[in-house]
Amino acid sequence: MAKDTIVFLDAGTVDYGDISFAPIRKAGRLVTHAHSTSGQIVKRCRGAAHGMTNKCVFTADIFKALPGLRSLHIAATGYNNIDLEAARRHKVAVTNVRGYSTESVVQLTMAFILSLATQLKDLEGRVQAGAWASSRFFTLAPTAIHEVHGQTLGIIGYGDIGKRVAQVARALGMRILTAKIPGRKYLKNAEVERVPLTALLKRSDFVSIHTPLTSVTRGLIGSRELAFLKPSAFMINMARGGIIDEAALLRALKQKQIRGAALDVLAQEPPQKNNPLLKAPNLLITPHVAWASVEARTRLVGEMAKNLLAFQKGQKRNRVE
Repeated sequence: MAKDTIVFLDAGTVDYGDISFAPIRKAGRLVTHAHSTSGQIVKRCRGAAHGMTNKCVFTADIFKALPGLRSLHIAATGYNNIDLEAARRHKVAVTNVRGYSTESVVQLTMAFILSLATQLKDLEGRVQAGAWASSRFFTLAPTAIHEVHGQTLGIIGYGDIGKRVAQVARALGMRILTAKIPGRKYLKNAEVERVPLTALLKRSDFVSIHTPLTSVTRGLIGSRELAFLKPSAFMINMARGGIIDEAALLRALKQKQIRGAALDVLAQEPPQKNNPLLKAPNLLITPHVAWASVEARTRLVGEMAKNLLAFQKGQKRNRVE
């Protein structure tokens, strides 16, 4: 019996030469492309029974042009790049993967918190500039290092990642608040103190964002919200760039309205080279890699393979359509 053809359109977003696609190959003949433009999707998927993608956009026209496509497997949790209604009309099953990157995201979140608290970027820069070598003493006077023990971490978005961040932060002696995001309803939760967003911003020493980007959360943190923060506070965004007004954040950093910030995401990715945030003071930026540990990407591939194998057996697993 001929093996199904599986096309992974943007495999380069998942495999950096350090993981294996062997689990997926158990389901059929795998063809990988490191990157695919919108104009290449139909040509590359024509004749394939199954598609895989991280960020390629599947429109109604693309589904119509691929009558042989039976399933589409997303290498991510979010699936806003897929026209689900069109997938339904053309009888294409769509799956995603949840929870694969929790530990990876939590790790970078805590790395940000500890780096900001210890002013790691500033200290390392001063050492590289020769300040320690020129010191009269065995040490170099730090710029206001503070312990995180006893400080308050405000978490915006208390799903699986937010809860795990809270658990690890508590182990370091931090107090935890979670936000009531305007426009959402919440059940009572005795394990955590949930307060209005404004109150969280006023009380927190660190604020970490872990909520999805939706019509409710887009632009959630702007000039008004940043003004509620303490001058000694730090803002961290691990979710999506559009949640923070980046121009407002830049002003807050330049005017020392807050002490610093850390971002793993930006509104435009990759950013333009002249994006002023890339040179903003007291700001750490990483290139949307919190999800991408070797272990997380290995789990992701394994879950995608399980989704596909389940589909081939007539079973529903992680189906979003």
